[in-house]
Amino acid sequence: MRHPLQWPTMHEIYDLRSYLDLLERRGQLMRITQPVNIIHEAADIGATCERTGGPAPLFERIYEGNPESGEQQAFERWRLFSSAVANQERVALALGCEKSQVTATMARVLEPANAIPPVQVADAQWKKNLITDPDDIDVNRLPIPKHAVGDGGRFITGGVVVSKHPETGVGNLSYNRMQILGPRTFGMNINQWRDVQRAHAAAEAKGMPLGIAVAIGLDPALMIAAGCKYEGDENNIAGAIRGRPIEVTRGVTVDVDTIPAHAELVLEGHVLPGARRSEGPLAEFHGYYGEPWDSPVFEVTAIGWRDDPIFQTIVPGWNEHIYIGNVLPREPLLMRFVRHASKNVRAVHIPPYTNGFLVVVQLEKKTNMGEPRNVALAAFAAHPNFRVCVVVESDVNIYDPSDLLWALTTRVDWGQDVFTVPRAQGHEMDPANDAKGIGTKIGIDATFDKGRRPYGRRVSYPMVELAKYLAG
Repeated sequence: MRHPLQWPTMHEIYDLRSYLDLLERRGQLMRITQPVNIIHEAADIGATCERTGGPAPLFERIYEGNPESGEQQAFERWRLFSSAVANQERVALALGCEKSQVTATMARVLEPANAIPPVQVADAQWKKNLITDPDDIDVNRLPIPKHAVGDGGRFITGGVVVSKHPETGVGNLSYNRMQILGPRTFGMNINQWRDVQRAHAAAEAKGMPLGIAVAIGLDPALMIAAGCKYEGDENNIAGAIRGRPIEVTRGVTVDVDTIPAHAELVLEGHVLPGARRSEGPLAEFHGYYGEPWDSPVFEVTAIGWRDDPIFQTIVPGWNEHIYIGNVLPREPLLMRFVRHASKNVRAVHIPPYTNGFLVVVQLEKKTNMGEPRNVALAAFAAHPNFRVCVVVESDVNIYDPSDLLWALTTRVDWGQDVFTVPRAQGHEMDPANDAKGIGTKIGIDATFDKGRRPYGRRVSYPMVELAKYLAG
């Protein structure tokens, strides 16, 4: 019996490979067979695909090259994939819904009442190829990219950290940037507000290491779930997305029992107590390079991978990074707040190209000329990150930057239709704010009829299928 949250799809997704099959069938996958360098080149291609709306790249021949020395290392067994959920179309495919249903779908799967807990399985394909001897472990042999030119080194950005609190036993999925510092060692950036930080702090207080696993190459349901703030195990969110329990397995060298069974690659190990080392910088969500941090140290105790493995990365500071960390977890929250201010709200969007700081609200405006301002104020209350709110009407495609810019330039009198909220709390990493996150928020009424003069009807042309005009 199909779970009520599981939309019918043409393809059943349960791991990265089944998702790639679906992307290829929908014209959303680009196979790149030319050799590509994991030092900058792969990320440059991925970022270009994301910003131009192109398909997700699957690099089938990858290497690490040093232009200065001429030395090269080929990763003959590996492929590299990026941009899994970097646009609205792929997000909808990953969630099994229509593009217009993404926000509502996320709202449903985030409800604790709809949680579907994971199910334990004994075996996993990534356990077929295992390295546990410390002398044989060398993470430099993995195709971990160096993404942007200003990055401090090679970083895992698309790995989902699987942990559990040592006292409560509650599982957690999260993203933590990890820079290679040695053959078995990573610097692991852990924000103070993350659940994994609380687990690490509890273990560290007792002088104990925290066992974790880093799962790479996953069903996008797990990628999306790991980006959400949730009271409980984020595997429950992924289960709600799929309409069935996610299969998980126990670690080989760590006491973690919710590791995705269908991962392409798993690194097990311990976050060491009392150890800190500098890691960074890395391109961050706000579009600048984040500064180096003295971060906890992750020491690898095992590496396991599937046959013919696929390494998955997220191009940092670019579309997929923003979708997972800012757009998908926060659009349901934004909708809840603005719908409380007005039942005429039709849709919301946090465009990834604005790094999570700008939000767009689509309103079916009636006769209340003050309604757009109330809606914008409600948006600012929804989350500190939101610094600019643009309110448009339902004839504007909120997913099309050119349509949004058209509304801003043809429907806004900048002396009358803009208001500011000075000295408001925002995000500390917002480059426009001060070091404590204090700055000015801006609301923009880009709706149509403000009662100032009569307008004609907007010009519109129906879309046509060009292929039939080009045939023959």
